Amino acid sequence: MARFYRLNLFFRTARKLEAAKREGVQIQLGSTVTKIDFAVPRVHIRDKPSVEADIIIGADGLKSICREEMLGKKDPPHLTGDLAYRITVKVEDMRKHKDLVALADNPAVNIWMGPDSHVVSYLLKGGGLYNIVLACPDNLPELVNTAKADLQEMRDFFENWDPQLKVILGMVQETSKWRLQNSHEMYRWSHPGGKFALMGDACHATLPYLAQGAAMAVEDGAVLGALFALVAHPSQLKDLLLIYERIRKQRTTRVVTGSTHARDIYHCRDGDVQQERDRQFREEAPFEGFPNRFSDPVFQRWLYGYDAYREADEAWGTYLRGRSPGTTTSFRASL
Repeated sequence: MARFYRLNLFFRTARKLEAAKREGVQIQLGSTVTKIDFAVPRVHIRDKPSVEADIIIGADGLKSICREEMLGKKDPPHLTGDLAYRITVKVEDMRKHKDLVALADNPAVNIWMGPDSHVVSYLLKGGGLYNIVLACPDNLPELVNTAKADLQEMRDFFENWDPQLKVILGMVQETSKWRLQNSHEMYRWSHPGGKFALMGDACHATLPYLAQGAAMAVEDGAVLGALFALVAHPSQLKDLLLIYERIRKQRTTRVVTGSTHARDIYHCRDGDVQQERDRQFREEAPFEGFPNRFSDPVFQRWLYGYDAYREADEAWGTYLRGRSPGTTTSFRASL
């Protein structure tokens, strides 16, 4: 299992972008999509010329205009009832507190669970930073999705939790809170015209409780890139989008529903279900369906053993053998 600090991921992506620009890729920032003509296909951009292409991929996130254009209706993010405080503290500062030395020196994921809430924490950046995410009921005003946090409100909410956590929260100088939202599952991601598809949060936004939101978007991109590399003729592009959706949709649906289910496990209120969950944590070796999904040996292999390039290669081979239902041009492209 690997964790990447998002700033490091940003720098890696920036290097890739520079390489792409050297190959002739044009990157246009500050562009707001206003309309999509799916038949052309053409993207209309506010105060800028429209853009045409052979294929358009909509990757504009949770509040996707591209998704709404494809659905033909408004489709705002779905409120989940949760919000998150996101905090980082310096490990060197943690080591000044004897109660936190074990957390600072142990590169493990730590999870605290309580009624309607949980906290997850882990080391970042080679052990130099400690990341803490606190999930609890959403109390943000309507239409406000982020706000500067009231530190005393945060500390009061977790007042009766583990003393270690209280020490960490006492170190925090400022933070913000974010409303957690996701999206309803779409029937399909690709337009019937065969020239447009969605990817990432635009089509499968998830709660962060399996820590897989960004990972699923990266996997989407890897599958698409691998499939485009296998195309032999433009007539295969429509089928490519169908194959991409077929490869990816079932997996991302399982992650989205699994993340919501993890919330139900973590946020148990005191009672019989919570007591049985805690007993399994204490007494049982991890098994398939174990309440800590990160320790479930079967789920762990499925989640972290994914090979996007192999999946794309195998699906394309099936397509070329004429065994991919719903596609049309595998044989014609080879004539």
